[in-house]
Amino acid sequence: MQRNKVTTVTFREMKERGERITMLTAYDCPTARLVDEAGIDAILVGDSVANVILGYKDTLAVTMEEMLHHTRAVARGVKRALVVGDMPFMSYQASVEEAVRNAGRFLKEAGAEAVKVEGGREVLDKVEAMIQAGIPVMGHLGLTPQWVHRLGGYKVQGRKQAAARAILEDAKKLEGVGVFGIVLECVPWQLAKLITERVRVPTIGCGAGPYCDGQVLVLHDLLGLSQLSPRFVKRYADLATLVRGALRRYVGEVRAGKFPTLDHSYEMDEAEFRKLKKSVGGGRESSV
Repeated sequence: MQRNKVTTVTFREMKERGERITMLTAYDCPTARLVDEAGIDAILVGDSVANVILGYKDTLAVTMEEMLHHTRAVARGVKRALVVGDMPFMSYQASVEEAVRNAGRFLKEAGAEAVKVEGGREVLDKVEAMIQAGIPVMGHLGLTPQWVHRLGGYKVQGRKQAAARAILEDAKKLEGVGVFGIVLECVPWQLAKLITERVRVPTIGCGAGPYCDGQVLVLHDLLGLSQLSPRFVKRYADLATLVRGALRRYVGEVRAGKFPTLDHSYEMDEAEFRKLKKSVGGGRESSV
């Protein structure tokens, strides 16, 4: 397993060698440390933190400050993986200047090494300006949750020829301005395969079939900690059941007086305890 620090250059080199790229989300330091130790190539501090961690109904509500907060936490726990900060809704759409400024904050203030931006031709001028400013950018096409109201819901994108062609063209445009990779979310596998063959930068699939250069999942989906289970998610564990069981045992033992025991307690020197009792005087004798 490759153990050198992963950079944006590593992504292109891995595609050229035909090596699959692994990517997962993380939102805090201890989880990021575990993900990094597992050998994951890149960690996305996704705006999915909005509904996965913060309890919002969708990703639109999460703010720049919240994203920077979670990105800082993740960056503290990572040694090898590439840390990618997800730019939240309306942090880059309004103007080129605002897009560059906010993208720069991810690197300067939060310790990210790249940012991810949703959209194609609509945000091309912003993406190009970020890259020219020295900020590595990952694109994101197909189902773009920040555009959910325009898309009419969370639906597979690119099933019709015209829509598929537009996504392919956007991928080429993003490649042309210098993105180092492109997430393809919820598109037919045939389209994802075609895009992967037609662009030189790596494609990272999320519900896009087996022919992308890499894959990304929301960590909580993979571990069975989320309530939703999209078709494209494979659950590698059922931690929710384990956690519920552990919590119920804790509740039961505390209520039954089985926890804590003296095995879970600190002890005072007996001579010091006698001095304490003598100094305070009175009261009932301790049964200790």
